[in-house]
Amino acid sequence: MSAIPEKSTVLVIGGGPAGSYASTLLAREGLDVVLLEALKHPREHIGESMLPSMRRYLRFIDLESEYSRRGFMHKPGAAFKFIHGERECYTDFSVLGPDRTTWNVVRAEADELMIRHAERQGVQVFEETRVESITFEDDGETASARPISANWKRKSGEIGIIKFDWLIDASGRQGIMSTRYLKNRIYREGLRNVAAYGYWTGVKVFDEGGPRSNAPWFECLTDKLGWAWCIPLHDGTHSIGVVMHLETSNRKKTEGPSRLEDHYMSQLKLAPGVMDMIGERGKFVAGSVKSTSDFSYHASSYSGDRYRIIVDAAAFVDPLFSSGVHVAMTGALSAASTILSSMKGQVTELEGQSWHDAKIGICQTRFLLVVLSAYRQMQHQGENKAVVADVNQSSFEQAFAMFRPIYQGEKDSSDKLTDTELENMISFTRNLFTPTTHQQYQSVNQRVGDLLKLDGPVVGPEELDKVLDADDSDARAALRRINALKVLRNDTSPESFTSESVNGSETPLGLMPSTVTRAPKLPHPSLEIPSAVSPFFYKAMPNDEHVAAVIRSAVLTSDSEYESEQ
Repeated sequence: MSAIPEKSTVLVIGGGPAGSYASTLLAREGLDVVLLEALKHPREHIGESMLPSMRRYLRFIDLESEYSRRGFMHKPGAAFKFIHGERECYTDFSVLGPDRTTWNVVRAEADELMIRHAERQGVQVFEETRVESITFEDDGETASARPISANWKRKSGEIGIIKFDWLIDASGRQGIMSTRYLKNRIYREGLRNVAAYGYWTGVKVFDEGGPRSNAPWFECLTDKLGWAWCIPLHDGTHSIGVVMHLETSNRKKTEGPSRLEDHYMSQLKLAPGVMDMIGERGKFVAGSVKSTSDFSYHASSYSGDRYRIIVDAAAFVDPLFSSGVHVAMTGALSAASTILSSMKGQVTELEGQSWHDAKIGICQTRFLLVVLSAYRQMQHQGENKAVVADVNQSSFEQAFAMFRPIYQGEKDSSDKLTDTELENMISFTRNLFTPTTHQQYQSVNQRVGDLLKLDGPVVGPEELDKVLDADDSDARAALRRINALKVLRNDTSPESFTSESVNGSETPLGLMPSTVTRAPKLPHPSLEIPSAVSPFFYKAMPNDEHVAAVIRSAVLTSDSEYESEQ
């Protein structure tokens, strides 16, 4: 067993996807990085369904090929049935391009791939090592104090202290910085959900043999008090679970079966689509049922003097839209880039903190609105649940600035976020789940193809009236859905991460004022970047802003823009 060093430049707490990704990025920049993980990989984890951004995030750290070779289940899209009696809504990732499909993964395998890759990149990884406490400069424990060391304890009982210059807290829901020291975690009461889940064999897949085969299935329960998931995995099992509010779960256990497995089975009966997939062949894997809290929460800040908080240690939205690992990697990218920017003097540390706080808040708020719109669609989230108190006003304004003319009425000119404004945006986002067919898109594309591009402007009702006939319902449905999809278009890849201005700055590494004109894009092969430098984190020549701008533009601008559905 190797010895944990007494000092590191960066200490990362937590070896999940976020901690592994952030530490990999920093190690590839030549920094001394130590990662402490409380458990031993491989370890079980829920959250098996990925988003299209996964492939490109992995590509930036040279892990995509190995990940693909592992044989995880191909995920071409996702199916949602929120209103029984109506056709399901299907989100087809493949229409965004050949490299936009993703996977359903066995997290024990996927997470181990990432942490082992971090080790190969130079990260010093120590598993079964728990951080017991953190010491702050001048013995402070306030939001303004700088963390300088951590007390750790190994499974063997060995204890010690490690000093560091920078800290990334990716410790998961325990969130050592937020819960123990900052005490700034805020729970969203309307989304205090719990999940019960287990694994099955012999289950049918959605659209078996068709182009949508192996897509995960999400379904509203028939009593409208929760939802279920059914996710096929490459090991021959299906992850099947149910989610509902804690109060609902407790009441159902009081009125019906209280034993976890019996409660789980009783709730699955309220998901006819899932039960159809289980059919007569489906067999429950004995002893596999588990329960976990899916409480939604955020915090007043996600950073401080030389520390960044990411993934579930920072905030958690909801499992519905499979955003967990995406949010983890977005946070990791933000933490790494703002730390490096601050270290190099490209921005002040306060500017780096502000950018990170805003980026995390914006990403979380976008997915929160999608989740709230889905719950409204399922009609099991009461009208009083989606309230302004659960949404950070600053994050909301930055996340949805381009949609303001649509979600804010002409007479609603107040600077404060109102219930009406929020409800309007939720209603707008609900169009994400409008059932549409491939044939509809083909037909609409022939008439108004330019309007179907996700990188285009949001099209308001007046613009739609100008270009569409009053009875062209197919086109209106397709365009309303594309409009809603634009909510997430800046959360699809590292390229879009770098192109969005936050607090007046854009970040590759480091932050660059959005007012700076980017140099013309150069083809990738013409760039001679040292092999030791990752394609994302460049090393620009000192005091040569033109060279820096060229590299930013050439390396970090997306190779391909979104395509309309063909």
